[in-house]
Amino acid sequence: MFYDREDAARQLAKKIEHLRGKNPLVLAIPRGAVSMAKIIADKLSGDYDVVLVRKLRAPYQPELAIGSVDESGWTYIADYATSIGADSAYIESEKALQLRTIQQRRALYTPIRAPLAVDGRMVVVVDDGLATGASMIAALHSLNNKNPARLICAVPVSPPATLDKITQLADEVVCLESPDDFQAVGQFYLNFPQVEDDEVIEILKAPAE
Repeated sequence: MFYDREDAARQLAKKIEHLRGKNPLVLAIPRGAVSMAKIIADKLSGDYDVVLVRKLRAPYQPELAIGSVDESGWTYIADYATSIGADSAYIESEKALQLRTIQQRRALYTPIRAPLAVDGRMVVVVDDGLATGASMIAALHSLNNKNPARLICAVPVSPPATLDKITQLADEVVCLESPDDFQAVGQFYLNFPQVEDDEVIEILKAPAE
């Protein structure tokens, strides 16, 4: 059990202490992980930014991911998507909707600069936890195409089956807890508030310490 996202971030930073001095780039999947990325980057003397991806929601079950899309439009679709009613027309409509959200967030989050360059850097992708892993899959795929020196996934908690999928996409996976009785990310936090866009914007404005 983690007290909050900041507690989880501090614990993750200890696990990847070997990156200190290597100018790591810590990328958060918004919105929950943005405060975590800043804490980790500060402790490792690195930079932080966001990697913009969105999950594709199941029909009539918006909390369930049937896949994900990255900022370029690349799409991951889970093998169970069609069995729960997500036909090709639905997927294309949902993809278009989520791409618009990504574009809106990019305009909000980094309005006067481009995303920090990934090429040749030690890159850590952070989320506050994985469930299906759809968002992380899209993030890792997107970043692998940008030639990082090393790509690391760092999360506080994930079900074991999701970790198996993620491990194939990253050079290193750091996960603090991987319980068999996983139901939802929030069950592993004492405090797990919703994070709003204005909080993300304020964090991204702050310089790395």
